Amino acid sequence: MQPRALIVGVSGVIGAALAEKLNHDGWQVFGLSRGRTAVPEGCQALTADLTDAASVASALNEVKVDKVFFSAWARQENEKENIRVNGAMVRHVIDALGDGLKGGHVALVTGLKHYLGPFDAYGKGEVPVTPFREEQGRQPVDNFYYAQEDEVFAGAEKYGYSWSVHRPHTIIGFALGNAMNMGQTLAVYARLCKQTGQPFVFPGSKAQWEGVTDMTDARVLAQQLEWAATTPSAQNQDYNVVNGDVFRWKWMWGEIADYFGIEAAPFPDEVQPLEGRMDDAPAQWQKIAQQFGLKESDISRLVSWWHTDADLGRPMEVFTDISKSRKAGFTGYQCTRDAFIDLFERLKAEKLIPA
Repeated sequence: MQPRALIVGVSGVIGAALAEKLNHDGWQVFGLSRGRTAVPEGCQALTADLTDAASVASALNEVKVDKVFFSAWARQENEKENIRVNGAMVRHVIDALGDGLKGGHVALVTGLKHYLGPFDAYGKGEVPVTPFREEQGRQPVDNFYYAQEDEVFAGAEKYGYSWSVHRPHTIIGFALGNAMNMGQTLAVYARLCKQTGQPFVFPGSKAQWEGVTDMTDARVLAQQLEWAATTPSAQNQDYNVVNGDVFRWKWMWGEIADYFGIEAAPFPDEVQPLEGRMDDAPAQWQKIAQQFGLKESDISRLVSWWHTDADLGRPMEVFTDISKSRKAGFTGYQCTRDAFIDLFERLKAEKLIPA
C-alpha cells in the first residue's frame, strides 16, 4: 500500500524539504498549514489554526494517514506561553487523528535548544559539554520543546503509535515566510552588501567566529525523518541530526563572500547584530527586486534577522554528536559549504535573489 503522511508545517523549511522527499519516494502527502503560503507541489493542502482544537479537528476529519511529521511552532512573548501554545498545537493534531494513529508513527522536530535552553534563557544556564549528545537529557529550565515531546509521548501511550524526536542544528533550506531561515537571510544580506557597498560583517560572537560548529541541511533532516518513520528498530528514540561535517565561521564567512563576489569584512571589535543594522533593508530590497525582476520584494518574507543573530551570537561553542543515529543505521551526509551553495543557486533559479 502507498504510505500516507501528514506534514504539520508543510510550508516551512523542514516541511517543504520533507514533502519533496516523500513525494519523490512515492508517498501520498497531506500538508497542514495556516494557508498563508502555497504548499509544495504534489501535496494535498489542509488549512487550520493549530492553536484551535476545533479548527484542527475539522481539517483532519476525513484524513487517514500512517505517519505524522510535526515541524511547526508559534513564537510567543515568553517561554511559559510558548509551552502552553506549542504543547497544545501538538496535542490538537494527535487527538484529532486519535485511534487512526494506532500502529503508525509520529515524528517531532525540535532542535538544539533542547540542550541550550529556550530563547528566554538562551545559553545562560549550565550548558552541556560539546558535542551535544542525546544522553545528556533535558535541562532544568522551562522549555516548550519538552512540552511538545511530552504530548507526543502521552499520545503514544493513548493511541498506540511509535515515535521519534529529531534535533537539528541551524537548518539550511528553501522556504518563503519562514521565521528561522539563516541561509536565505545570509544570501539577502550578502546581496544587499554587494548592491549598496556596505561591508559584509559577521553579525555574531567571537565564540561562534572561532569555535567549531555544524549545521543541518533540510534535505538530510528529511532523510532522517523518513528513515526513522519506516525503520522499526530506529523508533521510540531521540536523535540529533546534522550534516556530518564541522567548520568554523571564520572560514565559512569567506566562502559565502567569495560566492557572492564580495569581500568578507574583518571580524569586528564588538558584536554587530543584523537586526540593529537593517532598518533601511526593506526599501533597499524593493529597489533591488525591481531592478532585477525578482518575485519577492517584501524582505520580511525572505529573512529572519533576529533568528540569525540569536544563532550566530551564542557566547559558547555549539556542535553535536550524531553517533546515535549512525549506529542505528542512518547514513545521510551533506557538505555544509555545498548546502549553502545549493540553496543560493536555487534562490537565483527561483528569482528570489539576483542571478
